[in-house]
Amino acid sequence: MSILSSSSLPEMQAGPRRWSSAQRTGAVLLGAIAVMALLGPWLFAVDPARQQLDLFLQPPSLAEPLGYDPLGRSMLARLLYGSRLSLSLALLSVLSAAVPGTLAGILAPWCGGWTERVMAALADAVLALPGLLLVLLLAAFAPGGFWPLYIGLALALWVEYFRVVRAACHILLASPQVEASRLLGFGALYIVRRHLLPALLPRLLTLMRFGLAGSVLAMSALGFVGVGLQPPTPELGVMMIELLPYYREAPWLVGAPVLVLLSTLLGLQLLAPAQEVT
Repeated sequence: MSILSSSSLPEMQAGPRRWSSAQRTGAVLLGAIAVMALLGPWLFAVDPARQQLDLFLQPPSLAEPLGYDPLGRSMLARLLYGSRLSLSLALLSVLSAAVPGTLAGILAPWCGGWTERVMAALADAVLALPGLLLVLLLAAFAPGGFWPLYIGLALALWVEYFRVVRAACHILLASPQVEASRLLGFGALYIVRRHLLPALLPRLLTLMRFGLAGSVLAMSALGFVGVGLQPPTPELGVMMIELLPYYREAPWLVGAPVLVLLSTLLGLQLLAPAQEVT
């Protein structure tokens, strides 16, 4: 991702642009998945853990649009609960990484000196360890737990926010607008709110979008290899590994969580502005 340059500041502070057809398609996809994840479990009040062994791999019907899994559990109920769990955990991890990463990225160039050097060294140390490996190490202490995944994803993601915000703030803090505000006696909160955040917001939204996609994909991958959340928890990766042995008898079952995951990632990618530079 390119570093923010001074020539891009007026463009980034300009008014909102009209959405393209691809962006509208991405927003519709994400909106549909969000509604399904948030309201689905409430509207379709079926226990995702309820087993009915006599309904082994029953095909879709009007009463059960996605059929039943090998243990006779409602596939639609498990997909709704699994989508809510995966998306909420990914969103929580991204927000937990964005807030401290952004604050640290502003504080480092603001203070400068040894404060910035210590923060940069800490970020480099975290960056030296692959993000997925960091999540795996934490998950090994409590296999199947929620908190190791959440903490691991947040720790792996905050470095990107820190590096991008720090690089941008080195230029923004030296801009004439910020210098004028300082000479007029405005405080740090005013400068951050008036000058820094409006210029940083497009980059932060881009990072959050890619971070959300990466978090959903990482959780699904960890669940698929059996080191993430464990059965019978309804999670997209767990569902895929549970249903993969039955892909010949019931391909629609394993296809459902794959389709939700693919739609989520596609929606996040389509939401990118056409002129965005990565």
